[in-house]
Order: sequence, then structure tokens, then C-alpha cells
Amino acid sequence: MNDFPRWKYVLVAAVLLFGIVYALPILFPQQPAVQISANRGATVDLALKEKVLGVLQTRKLDFKDVELDGDRLLVRFANTEVQLAASDVLKSELGDQYVVALNLASTVPGWLRAIGANRMPLGLDLQGGVHFLMEVDQKAALAKMQQRYVDDIRAALRNAKIRYESVNASTQGVVVVLRSEADRRQAGNVIAKDVNQPEKLGDQPPLELSDGATTADSFTLIARLRDTAVLGQMRQIVASNLTTLRNRVNQLGVSEPLIQQQGANRIVVELPGVQDTAEAKKILGAQATLEYHAVDESVANPYEAERTGIVPPDSRIYHMNTNGLDGKPVPVVLKKKIIVGGDELVDARAMPDPQNGLPAVSVTLNALGGKKMLDFTTQNVGHRMAVVYIERVPETKIVDGKEVHSFKVNEEVISNAVIQGVFSSHFQTTGLDSMKTASELALLLRAGSLAAPADIVEERVIGPSLGQDNIAKGVKAVILGLVSVLIAAAIYYHLFGLIADVALVFNLILLVAVLSLFQATLTMPGIAGIVLTLGMAIDANVLICERVREELRNGSTPLAAIRAGYEKAWATILDANVTHLLAAFGLFFFGSGPIKGFAVTLAIGILTSMFTSVTVTHALVNLIHGKRKLKGLSVGGGYARGIAS
Repeated sequence: MNDFPRWKYVLVAAVLLFGIVYALPILFPQQPAVQISANRGATVDLALKEKVLGVLQTRKLDFKDVELDGDRLLVRFANTEVQLAASDVLKSELGDQYVVALNLASTVPGWLRAIGANRMPLGLDLQGGVHFLMEVDQKAALAKMQQRYVDDIRAALRNAKIRYESVNASTQGVVVVLRSEADRRQAGNVIAKDVNQPEKLGDQPPLELSDGATTADSFTLIARLRDTAVLGQMRQIVASNLTTLRNRVNQLGVSEPLIQQQGANRIVVELPGVQDTAEAKKILGAQATLEYHAVDESVANPYEAERTGIVPPDSRIYHMNTNGLDGKPVPVVLKKKIIVGGDELVDARAMPDPQNGLPAVSVTLNALGGKKMLDFTTQNVGHRMAVVYIERVPETKIVDGKEVHSFKVNEEVISNAVIQGVFSSHFQTTGLDSMKTASELALLLRAGSLAAPADIVEERVIGPSLGQDNIAKGVKAVILGLVSVLIAAAIYYHLFGLIADVALVFNLILLVAVLSLFQATLTMPGIAGIVLTLGMAIDANVLICERVREELRNGSTPLAAIRAGYEKAWATILDANVTHLLAAFGLFFFGSGPIKGFAVTLAIGILTSMFTSVTVTHALVNLIHGKRKLKGLSVGGGYARGIAS
């Protein structure tokens, strides 16, 4: 009798059951849908669901279902035409408090989703995905550069003990107003020495210094950013934003994204196979950061300052995220100078405050930010410091029947507290309204603060680049390849060929199951990998069948021929598949985009084919022949008979 342990039967049955269950979701097509999620300050609840139902019924838009799933509302439709019409209507009716995004909703049964069996996402060339065109705000970038030089010049003049009237940014550049001609000359020398240093040896200094207007008691020095410095900074900003956006996409867990620069100040982001488009838009489009400012305690009554508009020139009015007795946000006057900004943040984690259990974000700064915070808190124990939360939220409005993309800047003070002690790199930010808000803030901060704001100027859900024709051709290629191999194997190797055919079908099922389990995005190169895998899988069975034939020709009994055939073919099968696996790893590590998708599919296919071609076929052969006395084997060719077992 042929040896085949029972535990291997159990293993084969368990793996095949796993493959069937986790491959099932591919049979459930996705459904056009509109997803609604809340921006900061809004909520998704039953009231919103009723409002959406009312809008859809009033406009006579047919829908399949409206379901409330946690913090999002999903409206399903029968086709994309109604989906697009409903999206435009809901954007107009709900306003900027909610994110309305096109989506493809899963129709996989709940019991499958509960065990992690989800439909395998398709790439842009098969299913489409989300496309964003983002533009770096050059004015904001220039203003940020100028403000950095304003702070540096002020610090340099204070250290040199040069008295000045003001240092402010303007359309001319950084304008320094001094009290005498001597002070102006000395200030120019200090700025040239301490501030206006080129980044690389041989480069021009970033600032061009020149004398400005002069009066009896006012001597102006103008520091203008050179065009070459601005262009260099813009290149660095775009490169920094590319890295930050890649980090944010990693937070979303998207496979094979496309993030690349387009032109001088635009970035293209394409996310194939994205399920949650609203979350993608929220994470990429909303730019959140924290700024720490000193409270201007010279202003005794912020309400009066807000009413009159009279505030010190180096301060400005912000508002708390809580309302006062009049029902309006509480004003607070803060110094314009930023103590520490979001670009100096290393890590951020949402966690309850250990002292009171309220939502908080644990913040870690880099060495420079830690030093700044240490210096400030050392000198200001007992004084107030405020935390400003800044968020740029993308908006889409319908104006004269056309989409107009813009953004809204939300600035609010989330904490205004007395500094109780000295701290530096590690501390907590409190004053958040919920753990969900804390988690979202931590995610955005952890993903990285953009070097300059980048606004979404174009957003769309892309259909398949070659439409259903691409999908049809891909499926046709797999089916033709599979059927051709099945027929050839059955004709040439008879019963052993049919057993190989069964294993080949299970190999395809198992491959789809593993890809679905890991949510690997399937593209056209991935389909090519599947077709190649099917061809390679049958090679192993060809080797086994030929070995069995050879043993029969040498006079072995049928059962002995089976045993020897599998044992002797194994080394050759392993060698061939390891070689292919190394090639797949090489493609994955040195390739990019679609090449990586092909490599992943190929590598998984090699592993599944080794299991099905050897273990599964061996189990089936043993079930058929293991307990019988055989006079021959149906393995094709002229040497199918051997000595009776």
C-alpha cells in the first residue's frame, strides 16, 4: 500500500476548505455607492440618514439601500449614472460639513467579512480607483519662508543687541525698520553673517539686502528672497510633500499607489482598488498641524480687543474650540511667533490623559524642537502657552453647474494652559473633544506635516483604463490558458492527467484566496502572473508522471512506481520553483508599480502550485490507488503497465 499519512489528508482538506471560503468573495460584484463622512465638528447619525433619504426621495433618485455604518453613511445604487447624479445632489445639499465621495460598496455577505474574507481589490487598469491632482500653494510656501526669515532676523538682532522698530514680511520681502543709519549698517552685517548664509559652498546667499526708505527717525533695510532661492525651496517643498503623501498613503494601507510630481508644483496621487475613498480624501486633502504659541498676557480683555480690532503688532486673535456665555467661541490673543511647529514633530499617539482620562495626544519632538520648548518653558513657568490646531479642509461646490474646488482653513485653540513646569521633547496635548478626534489628529501628525499646503485641484474616480474590455480579455486569457492545459493533460496522461487538472483548478482557487486574504491589488500584470503560474504548475505534474512512467518501464510495481515517482521528481520540482521564486523576489525588490504586482502574484502562485502539484495530487492518487491491487496505471504512453502489486 502506498504510504500517505493521515495528517497530510487533514492538511490538504483544511487548505482546500480555506481556499474555497476565501476565494468566494470574488463571485460577489461591487455595487456603485456614495459614501458620506463627517468633517471636523459634524456627526454622522440617524438625523443625517433621514435627511439623505429625504433628499433622494425628493429628487426621485432610485437607490438600493442606505446604511449607517459607524461614522459613515453608505448609499447604494443600481448603476453609475444614478450614483453620479446622487453624488452631485448630496454635495450641494449637505454643504462643506460632510465629505461626499464616490465609492464601490462590497456585496460580500457579512459572515464572510466577519472572518476576513473580502473581495480582492482591482487595479486602476481593471477597476479604476481614486485620482487626485494636488497643487502646492506657492503663496503660502513663500509666506512660510518669509516668516522663517523674520523670526531668524529678529533673533539675530536681539542677540547682537541692535534695537529695531519692527521686522515684518511684506510684498517687498522682509522689511526691517531701525532707528539710525549706524544701526542699519550693523544690522546688515549681522544678517549677512548669521542669517544670509548659502546652503552650499559657492551658491548665492538666499537673501538680497538693500536699503529701503529713510526718514528722520526711520531707516529701512529690505531683505528680499532671491528667485533662485525661492525655486530651490519650492523644489525641496515638493519633494518633501511627495514623501509626506507617501507616508499618508501607507497609513491607508493602499497597495501599488502612484504618487509622482507633475510639472513644477503639482503632485498626482492615484490609489487603485481603494475601498474607502472618503477616508483617502480626508487623509490626503485635509492638512492638519499643531503650533505652540505664547499667550499675549499684556492684553487684559480679549473680548475688547476683538471688538475694537486693536492688538499688538506681533500678536493676533485666535478662538478657542469652546463657546463662552454668549454662545460664541472664546477669543484669545496669542503671539505670532511659533514656539514649535508641526514640522518639528517626530511622533504622535492618541491616548487618555493618565491624570483625568480625557482624550489627549502624546507628542514627541525632534532635538531642535525639544531645545526650543525647553528654552521657552524654562523662561516662562507660570505663564500661559496655547496650542493651535490648524486644518485645511478641501471643499467642492457646484457653481453654475460646474465643480469649483477650494479649501477652508480652520484655526482653533485647543489648549490654553499655564506652564506648570519645565519640559522639552516629550509632553501631552489635551483639550480634544473625543478619542476619535485624538486618533485622527495623531494619524495626520504622525503621517507628516506638509512643508507647504497642497490643495486638491482635481479629484475623480477613474473607471478602467480599457473598460470592461480589459477585464474580459484578462478573464478570457485565464480561462483559455486553464482549459488548454486541462485538455492537454487529460489527453496525454489519462487518469493522472485528470488528477493534475483537479489540482490545477484548486491551485487557481488557492491563489485567488491568498491574494484576497492579503488584499493584494490585482492588475493586468497580475493576471499575466496567474497565467504563467498555471503553466508552471502543470510542469511539476509532467515531471511526476514521466518519473512514474520511467519506474514502470524499469519493472517496478504500480504502487512502487507512484512512490518513487513522487520522491525522485521532488528534487527537480523544488530546484525549478526555488529558481523562479528567486526571480520573483528580484522583480519585487528592484521593480516598481505593476512589476511588483506581477512579482507578488508569481511568488504566491509558485508556493501554491508546489503544494497542489505535489501534496494534493499525491493525496488524490493515494485515495484512488492506495488500497487496490493494481496491474497497471492510467498514466498515458506505452509503458502504463507494470508488475502486479
